[in-house]
Amino acid sequence: MKMVCVGGGPAGLYFSILAKLSNPKHDVTVVERNPAGVTYGWGVVFWDDLLDDLYRNDPVSAQRIAQAAARWDTQEVHLRGQFATHIGGYGFALGRDRLLDILIRRAKGLGVDVRFQQDVTDASAFADADLVVACDGVNSRLRQRYVSHFQTHVEEGRNKYIWLGTNKVFDAFTFAFEETPAGWLWFHGYRFNGETSTCIVECQEATWKALGFDTLGPDETLRKLEDIFQNQLRGRSLFNQLKGMGKAPWLNFKRITNERWYHDNVVLMGDAAHTTHFSIGSGTKLAIQDAIGLAQQLRAHPEDLPAALEAYDEERRAALLAIQLAARSSSEWFENVPSYVNQDATAFAYSLLNRRGSSVWSYLLLMASQQPTLRGALRQIHASKRWVRARRRGRGAVALSAPPPG
Repeated sequence: MKMVCVGGGPAGLYFSILAKLSNPKHDVTVVERNPAGVTYGWGVVFWDDLLDDLYRNDPVSAQRIAQAAARWDTQEVHLRGQFATHIGGYGFALGRDRLLDILIRRAKGLGVDVRFQQDVTDASAFADADLVVACDGVNSRLRQRYVSHFQTHVEEGRNKYIWLGTNKVFDAFTFAFEETPAGWLWFHGYRFNGETSTCIVECQEATWKALGFDTLGPDETLRKLEDIFQNQLRGRSLFNQLKGMGKAPWLNFKRITNERWYHDNVVLMGDAAHTTHFSIGSGTKLAIQDAIGLAQQLRAHPEDLPAALEAYDEERRAALLAIQLAARSSSEWFENVPSYVNQDATAFAYSLLNRRGSSVWSYLLLMASQQPTLRGALRQIHASKRWVRARRRGRGAVALSAPPPG
């Protein structure tokens, strides 16, 4: 089968890997509009469930991703000079550029033709392809070309946000909330290597305008944000990747849904098919799981492409329902931050960390995390759980976690 993936992000690259592993005779091409080595974004986050999926489907790339990832085992919520600690909310992060490099090298090693600086707006450019995978992001050109068939719906979030990097290395996944005369701003910060952290700053649009961010240039924006968050950054810098822009790259989140994920031999994947709010950190996970789902259906229906695409559409749409609801709850919580800030740091942290649903157990764990004498015990318990799970994946995953003490 001749397959073309339009978009060189995690979805297209991982699908190309699985397609080649399924049948080395498949003719697989990935085309990306950016030059080689150029990507936008900082660190991506994921959890054990994605590592499990990666090891089940391609242990080679899984081991490389696991070894390159940074890990945190603590979340901190800062409010009015106080902070609350949560032990047990651990996860992993990896620079987007590093992740793509791993996947590109693996894909090329399997015989995938990876091409850069090719801008595709119409599937007719690949008239000889049996399957065209549209995985070209939130603003997918291919999806827009066939929008009446996919029945795309775009809903824009109310908050403004900007995706930045910083040389402040956060040991914990950090949420920091600061009040200004114009209103509240906050960031989600997490390290993804030994030198750099992602820092996503968010606020309500009224606050954004009142602080003048609608007119400030990129450098002025960074300096103003550094001043607002000086208590957390402690003299470290913020930076962005978009050089020479007239304005700083503030965005409104776009919630993308499609009534149908395929049209003829064109199928949607990743952010082209769906988006979930960045506050739940599932974009990369869902993109890769889309790739796994499509590869599995193609193997299950080797002689019937329409049946494979229909099965993929039904399976992945159903799998997304719960996480899309959770993402909506999360985004709505952040759109209403001023309604929650009149609490102490611990109560506020409970509201934040359980914005997708709460339980007595999560409350008890949070309260236990505030006790210095219990933090070490909690860390040891969770480290043991991580170590056991890593062992199940194979020796290559063990590098992520040291064995439990004793």
